[in-house]
Amino acid sequence: QAQLVESGGGLVQSGGSLRLSCAASGTIFMFNAINWYRQAPGKQRELVATITFAGNTNYADSVKGRFTISRDKSTVHLQMNSLETADTAAYYCNADQILLGTIGGPVHKDDLWGQGTQVTVSS
Repeated sequence: QAQLVESGGGLVQSGGSLRLSCAASGTIFMFNAINWYRQAPGKQRELVATITFAGNTNYADSVKGRFTISRDKSTVHLQMNSLETADTAAYYCNADQILLGTIGGPVHKDDLWGQGTQVTVSS
């Protein structure tokens, strides 16, 4: 079964750092893009960072210079530095057009989401 599982969220003081991880349930063969989104209460979901299979990255203006997205085999990380209270949100990992190798065989998903991990930044 194809899954994305996020981890690494928590409570941190303003100016601190956290590293989020998004682990795929199988070997990543190919994907179009893997994204980190966030959603704060009462606000729209926001695209934070993107990495392509080729390793190209893109960031929202609000996190440029503070967040770094990277991939290590079948796990995508989001390193978050200089955290601000405005970064408080639930963070979700999303894969666009992903092909995974699982125990049951290869699985393709057009749009795969993780369950989310909460990041809370205190002042």
